[in-house]
Amino acid sequence: MTPGGRLQAAIEALDQARLDGRPADRVLHDYFRERRYVGGKDRRAISDLFWAMERNRARLAADCALAEGRNPTDAAVRAEAGRRLAMAFCVRERAEGVADLSLFTGESYAPVAVAPREQDWLKALRQVKISQRPEWAWAETPEWLWPRFVEIYGDAREAEVEAARAEGSVDLRVNALKTTRDEAAARLAAEGVETAPMPYAPLGLRCLTRANVAATGAFKDGWVEVQDESAQLAALLVGAKPGESVVDFCAGAGGKTLALAAAMKNSGRLIACDVRQARLDRSAVRLRRAGAFNVTRRALESETDKWVKRHKGTFDRVLVDAPCSGSGTWRRNPDARWRATPEGLAELTALQGRILDSAARLTRPGGRLLYATCSILPEENRARVEDFLTRHAEYRILPVADAWPEEAGPLPAGLAGMECLSLTPGRHGTDGFFVAAFERAAAADDNTQERDDAP
Repeated sequence: MTPGGRLQAAIEALDQARLDGRPADRVLHDYFRERRYVGGKDRRAISDLFWAMERNRARLAADCALAEGRNPTDAAVRAEAGRRLAMAFCVRERAEGVADLSLFTGESYAPVAVAPREQDWLKALRQVKISQRPEWAWAETPEWLWPRFVEIYGDAREAEVEAARAEGSVDLRVNALKTTRDEAAARLAAEGVETAPMPYAPLGLRCLTRANVAATGAFKDGWVEVQDESAQLAALLVGAKPGESVVDFCAGAGGKTLALAAAMKNSGRLIACDVRQARLDRSAVRLRRAGAFNVTRRALESETDKWVKRHKGTFDRVLVDAPCSGSGTWRRNPDARWRATPEGLAELTALQGRILDSAARLTRPGGRLLYATCSILPEENRARVEDFLTRHAEYRILPVADAWPEEAGPLPAGLAGMECLSLTPGRHGTDGFFVAAFERAAAADDNTQERDDAP
């Protein structure tokens, strides 16, 4: 494809993302799937333009509003294609010193020529000073959430904002059922993928350069899985051991289920639950590739499915990776921040409480319950922990140092002193993630008074 053709393709994909409201990565995936003739280099170039726009959405909307002399609104983001292109070039100009309108020729699938009125608008846009932007727009954070981020990060907010705007690293978890970290790193290197050990996760490798990991033999043979270091640590703190009974209560597509199966060495009972059968079905391919054979997938009607009552107090370990705002993953899903609403957050926190209450019934006396979110918001994290403990005196928090498995080696210094695991992109180089480990009192000390007729 010509440079102009790549640019036009990015415009089309952006238009589609705005029109149907689906997650941007799915829109881009479907765009390429419907155009299999687009080669690998072209896909990379189109993707770069597409995500540059998504990662600068609020800044560009604010600049547009300043240029037009009005406040930022959704209308500024939903500008016509020609203006959006001007915005995209404005990003490149400010980031790289590049602004080339010569690609707007209308020839060979290139975008149509920039009209005189658009030239005037672009000139006004370039005159906007970056210092004029509101702070929430500079931070690429919804205006209603920005005060919470200031409260959370304080003086570290600039570093955290930049880390959350940067493209996330490609992290791999080595499958201990099939290989070791050193062997996996060597095989990946032989296939052209350079990696380095992660600072916290003992089975983690971080890719040092861009690479198509899914095309490697190491991936196809189940030696490695793509998984952020934070998620690897969440699975690690479950402390699952061979022969135990473990449930992944919100398993989704099975990333943490795979890690738990490896920790259990395919021995014992591992149940992967979710309310969406389709997500569980997608995990089947991953489980086969990884050689994880001790997993049973079970779809639930809701968090209070009758299956929960029938299996009350029968699991050694229970992991609840709860549905959440995903605010910790915005560096990987930059468009997700604009789907967050105050009403949606309130609904999520209520759901998180219900899920945690129900899943807690599965834990045997003396067992461990893990609550995790890929969020940095206290409403979804510490507040849920404190709320849970007020209703469940039979549980206590297990500090990270106590939950850390002995076989994982010494606790990394960067995680020392944490009561609950709290990770951020700026401080730890991971997705934002929260994990609270609870231990249920042994039977003699268990003072829970659950009714036999609980749903």
